[in-house]
Amino acid sequence: MSAPNDSVVILSRALDQAGDALAAVHEDQLTQPTPCSDWNVGRLIAHMVASPRNLLEMSQGGQPDWSKEPDAVTGGWVAEFRAAADDLIHFWHAKGEDADAGQVDWQTAEMAVHTWDLVQATGQQARLDPEVAERGLAFMSGALTPDNRGGVFGPEVEAPADAPTYDRLAAFAGRSVG
Repeated sequence: MSAPNDSVVILSRALDQAGDALAAVHEDQLTQPTPCSDWNVGRLIAHMVASPRNLLEMSQGGQPDWSKEPDAVTGGWVAEFRAAADDLIHFWHAKGEDADAGQVDWQTAEMAVHTWDLVQATGQQARLDPEVAERGLAFMSGALTPDNRGGVFGPEVEAPADAPTYDRLAAFAGRSVG
């Protein structure tokens, strides 16, 4: 499998597991805190639901407004996320060999970090795909510097030497891991 196609397959798995994590959230968990500073579960879900649409717009050459507050979730977030995720993955499949593997890997990293955030915040015992985290961590390690983290990713924190890949990814993204 070629690099662009391999990246798209991993992104598809990242989107699938994000959808599964979203499906496991109960409405009474929406006000719980998350590893994302200043975001509760509801705000994290709203960001995750908006992300595939924003990522698709970006992939098509647009400039999505990532600072725009996404619509608050009121139910139906799983179907909305999965529909937008399907549109994103169909876009990349249609690109075939012309898919931008770097951009796809960035999208994988985005979904992997926030899926980890959601699983941690809601206490899910989800088995997250380590290859998704490995792809996301490889991309972020090469792309994120202390100068370009913005307000989204905090400074890298230390993860235990034997930490699973998802914890290392989260630590690189500035999340505290234990």
